Amino acid sequence: MTANKNLKSLGEFIDENVGLKGTEQRETFESEYDAFKLGVLIQQAREEKGLTQEQLAELAGTNKSYISKLERNLKDIRFSTLQRIINEGLGGHLDISITLK
Repeated sequence: MTANKNLKSLGEFIDENVGLKGTEQRETFESEYDAFKLGVLIQQAREEKGLTQEQLAELAGTNKSYISKLERNLKDIRFSTLQRIINEGLGGHLDISITLK
């Protein structure tokens, strides 16, 4: 088996196409990616629990439009609302960590 010299790691691809860590473009990309990832995690958890967006919204004390916007990364979220969605809506627990650079 021969290695394809044109293949790059994801990190190399992002470095070349977005910018190196520490640059403004890279910081913006990583911040937006974190928000996107949060929306995907909420959607996956909701689907795993067999809930519609409307059902999750009702359990969390918000509305379907808000849940939809979160899942599509179109809405910033308040921490207290995120906690309600996860704790009351999904019956889960929010784990938080801080990674220093």
